[in-house]
Amino acid sequence: MSPLLMVGIKIGVMVNLVVWVPFNCFSFYASEFMPNVKVEIRKPNFLNSRISSADYKSIPKISLFSAPSLVNGSFGKRQALAVRSWLGLSPNIDVVLFGNHPSLHSFASSFGSRVQVESNIDFSFLNVPFFHSMIARAEASLSEISVLVHPETILFPDFVSTLNHAYQLDLDWFLVAFSKRDEAGRLWLREDGKPIPFHKEVLAQTWQWDHCKERMLMAWNNKDLPLHMGVLPPFLYGKGLHNHWLINEVYHSNYRFVFDASWTISNHHVHDPDDHKLVQSAEDSTSREHAKMNWEYNGNLQLAELYGLLSSHEVGFSDFVKLIKCGGEYMYTNKDQNIVYSPGKHSSNSLWKGQTIQSRRQKKLISCLAGYSTASIMNPSLKIKMNASVPLHLPYGLETLLPVLADENKTIVLAVAGYNYKDMLMSWVCRLRHLMVKNFLVCALDYETYKFAILQGIPVFRDSLAPRKISYNDCHFGTKCFQTVTKTKSRLVLQILKLGYNVLLSDVDVYWFKNPIPLLQTFGPAVLAAQSDEYNLIGPINLPRRLNSGFYFARSDDSTVSALEKVVMHAMTSDLSEQPSFYDTLCGIDGSNRVGDDRCWEPKTNITVQFLDRNLFPNGAFQSLWEKTNVQAACSKSGCYVLHNNWINGRLKKLKRQVHSGLWDYDISSRMCLQSWHRMKAVIFT
Repeated sequence: MSPLLMVGIKIGVMVNLVVWVPFNCFSFYASEFMPNVKVEIRKPNFLNSRISSADYKSIPKISLFSAPSLVNGSFGKRQALAVRSWLGLSPNIDVVLFGNHPSLHSFASSFGSRVQVESNIDFSFLNVPFFHSMIARAEASLSEISVLVHPETILFPDFVSTLNHAYQLDLDWFLVAFSKRDEAGRLWLREDGKPIPFHKEVLAQTWQWDHCKERMLMAWNNKDLPLHMGVLPPFLYGKGLHNHWLINEVYHSNYRFVFDASWTISNHHVHDPDDHKLVQSAEDSTSREHAKMNWEYNGNLQLAELYGLLSSHEVGFSDFVKLIKCGGEYMYTNKDQNIVYSPGKHSSNSLWKGQTIQSRRQKKLISCLAGYSTASIMNPSLKIKMNASVPLHLPYGLETLLPVLADENKTIVLAVAGYNYKDMLMSWVCRLRHLMVKNFLVCALDYETYKFAILQGIPVFRDSLAPRKISYNDCHFGTKCFQTVTKTKSRLVLQILKLGYNVLLSDVDVYWFKNPIPLLQTFGPAVLAAQSDEYNLIGPINLPRRLNSGFYFARSDDSTVSALEKVVMHAMTSDLSEQPSFYDTLCGIDGSNRVGDDRCWEPKTNITVQFLDRNLFPNGAFQSLWEKTNVQAACSKSGCYVLHNNWINGRLKKLKRQVHSGLWDYDISSRMCLQSWHRMKAVIFT
């Protein structure tokens, strides 16, 4: 490696430059930045980078992360072509594909053991992966280098050479590289992933720089420092702005050396003009009208407005240090200072503090470097139109969501929540996601909860009849707020039953150990299966006012509908919560309709109330389970399906008890579900 070089480039005199560029628009950029430069354009040979088998020993372990998408029900040829190009570069490369579609596993297995599927990240209810969860998973990788790449990007050997060079830097770094597209639509690789040796002149004629930020490649070394300060918001992947936001934060955080490797990494994709799925990128459209039409983009735009520095201190990509290659050596050029750095094996400090060296090689270097240091291959700025977002709303109402979410038996899991319970709602959602329960639906009692749920990928709707102006900071058992909110739940259950769907109503403070739906569906028609709130270890579990309306299963049949109508009518005239209305209406005053120790029968509607086995569905006071040293082990021993976090007064006490017991599945600080690879951070109670 050469010693530190810093070469000044004079501007203002007529200079003849030889510029190696793969596009036809360079003359525009050259005239903009260097009016006195005469440019001669030559085509580069990006395929002339070869790595010997001996060099593989020095190549670091590289993990490529990507999120392939379904094309007409399958993963397309271009995505398969891209994966083959990655694997063909080095045996030190492995691939991690984000997705939860069943066919992704067969797609990955066709490439061998070096391609794995990662389903343990956050997805929206429409199966769109969350960008912050993808990045967190990539940061948790045990590989020396993590790379996030578009699923249709084709890579060439100079990708490995560039990363191998960057790996030698004695500092934490982060690189970006824009993609190029082949307008001719060629397939450049053989089945084994090796490049087809097209003539470089022919290839260069069809290359164009792609300014779509979603196709940008990002890579970093996994050393000591995080990528950026602060928290990455829950952007939906592929819905705009997330790449630009992340790069902006990494740049301004000053934790890492950030550079543009577009000149040394040949990452391409094949452009198909007939592919109608390739629409204008949300990255390149920031209008208010677009936000209205695309709620997913609008959500990302709102997050970009609210978090980070993108709205106030947006970095221009032309300001980045660029990695180039001259005379067989990698160098870094800074356009603003018109200087070039060749770091060698120096420390991060010496990277920026060199002395000018007068060398015989200077003229040759100037000839090679001038084009790089003055040309811009990227838009200098995204020019985001902040404040372009509109109020966030899903284009789906209750009646639209039900057929999309319901399982094969037309069953829906329903939860109702206000903003003060948003964190407990998310832990509940994360737990259901871990259990692969996807047929859940949330009713938001206020717009704040509705917006929060949308941004977290939750299927949510608002109830037009929900109470307004209630105190969510003091809405626990026994309060007027609690009484008002609970009556909303039974009314919504009745509404869904009348639409022809079975309902499992679950409060968000009910922790699920395993999916109870198959067991609950064994109860026949005209049976309402509900949790018992009885705390005594022995004796009847259907005593007066011991029906817990925070967890019950109701079928969509005539008897159940009639029974819920009676409950709702009774609750409307009661000064209490809905829970006494359930018992007094269905089990009779003082339990006059009790049958045995665990049932009630209401003769007018012919409905049977089945109180669930407390060993399987314990309430918060039964056997003092919440007081056990290991709550999980105690519940597992008794075969619990769920455990209700009730019989405790106050939201904060309830929240602390659940978190400290370990029955918590949500990282509040990062706003993502806890995964096996995810280290739990401290939970801050507010």
